[in-house]
Amino acid sequence: MEMNHSSRYCYEPVLRWDPEVEEYFNKAYGPDHFARISKALTRPSSYSCIRVNTVKTTSDAVIEKLTKILNESEDGLMKLVQSDGSSSPISKCQIPGLEYVVFVKGSGPHRIEYGSGIENTPKEVLVSRKCAEAVLRGAQVYVPGVLACTAHVEKGDAVAVCVAMEQPGDEGDWSVNMTRGTTLQVDMCRNVIVDPFFSERSGLYIGMGTAMLSRAGMFRVLHGVAVDLNNRVFRLPSFHNVLEGEIFLQNLPSIVAAHALDPQKGERILDMCAAPGGKTTAIAILMNDEGEIVAADRSHNKVLDVQRLSAEMGLTCITTCKLDALKSVCLPNTPSDSTTSVTGDNSCSITSHSELSSKEKMASDASGRSEAEKSCEENASTKQPNGGDNVSQSEIRKSKGRLKNGRGRTQSQGGRAGKSKGFPPNSFDRVLLDAPCSALGLRPRLFAGLETVISLRNHGRYQRKMFDQAVQLVRVGGVLVYSTCTINPSENEAVVRYALDKYKFLSLAPQNPRIGGPGLVGRCEFPDGYVEEWLKPGEEEMVQKFDPSAELDTIGFFIAKFSVGPKD
Repeated sequence: MEMNHSSRYCYEPVLRWDPEVEEYFNKAYGPDHFARISKALTRPSSYSCIRVNTVKTTSDAVIEKLTKILNESEDGLMKLVQSDGSSSPISKCQIPGLEYVVFVKGSGPHRIEYGSGIENTPKEVLVSRKCAEAVLRGAQVYVPGVLACTAHVEKGDAVAVCVAMEQPGDEGDWSVNMTRGTTLQVDMCRNVIVDPFFSERSGLYIGMGTAMLSRAGMFRVLHGVAVDLNNRVFRLPSFHNVLEGEIFLQNLPSIVAAHALDPQKGERILDMCAAPGGKTTAIAILMNDEGEIVAADRSHNKVLDVQRLSAEMGLTCITTCKLDALKSVCLPNTPSDSTTSVTGDNSCSITSHSELSSKEKMASDASGRSEAEKSCEENASTKQPNGGDNVSQSEIRKSKGRLKNGRGRTQSQGGRAGKSKGFPPNSFDRVLLDAPCSALGLRPRLFAGLETVISLRNHGRYQRKMFDQAVQLVRVGGVLVYSTCTINPSENEAVVRYALDKYKFLSLAPQNPRIGGPGLVGRCEFPDGYVEEWLKPGEEEMVQKFDPSAELDTIGFFIAKFSVGPKD
């Protein structure tokens, strides 16, 4: 295979979309605009966005500490970020209301010298796509991310780092065409390289670095840095283990989503899909840690992640529970661990935290248990060890299995995530539904081939079911915020259209700050006859759509805020 050195050793990835998906997005955005979005998605944002924990510190104090830390690092701040004449790469956000957000400027793309000509071809380390996406955001190349390596790489060697991308198979599937530990061939005969994976790496080189382990070591040890990538295509600082508890690395639109909710001190708020806790803790800080936030997630270990982050940031108003968002509502005839009152018709009602009398609040404080803690506890006390009426046979079998086999994987990390059976309708002043989505707005993204038009529609259907739960949990006069990190209209504008058409008591509400762009107006007709409705004229300015290719240089993100009127 002949080698064009300059075109091969560079970073020029191209997102490969399913043809029907590409046609759909071209209709939604226009071909030129979507081409710009696709290119922007393959690159990280040009800055790191840091949310300061104002419960513990201030933006000015954090800027002073970060400047000192980055200047004293091995690379040094000025080496990390090339000077362009600006006074400092660290600055405070100038958007009103977001002064507690700090930006750390990065740089790139940089042209990397990988040698000249076939005689100077560098040794190579091939990493997984997910590893590469993390490296482009500032991480190092760690051992688990290494897939393949040139023969005879020794510790201290200069190596080029490239990406192993999924390739299409004969049956429409995608896979990486190599196993971990593969040797990359560099045997040369005149101007020909013998390497079965040669073409797959063209245009996917993310930098030059120093091997910290030999080839044998990279595939023998389980952890540690494999390559110190000291010459990167994109240079962004790593904030791993930096000022823990004082700062949190978070995308700007995610911070704006917490502001859109507009939480007030003393309110009771639900974050339906809370893990890993970034928006949960952002909401708590906006409330000055005064009130009650219930952070729910269906995964035990993810709930523990939220607990750890809350403790690290010193926030006490957050209560966590394990709860499937599709089962968030406790029906009136269903027993619940929540603080409920039962009326004559066996319907459950709940008093929101903000409506509790001062006497009730004192009683709640004295008991040492919040409403959410009661709701999130397991009903261990109601289970009969001998298999009584309160325990199903499946539970008995599970208990026997646990006794025989020991703790399951979800218990191995320690800690405890209380289960919840859901909450009665109208339980919360505000609800945030940051829905699980296709994540097609996250950056950098090097692969998008798995999504089909059908899968994009199915994401939207799944989110509508979660929305159906969320809308029941907000009290009249409350607020519901829906957000995603995708560019897919099926999960954004189409869900808003569904919500407004089905729930006449909902109306789009203004958002502050509003720094995103307008939503999409109109509809899309598919070849199979399916019609997808988007926003109506006048509604597009009531939502926020963050475009990865826009000047703000954020991830792709979508926020809609709803006011809840009388439900009768």
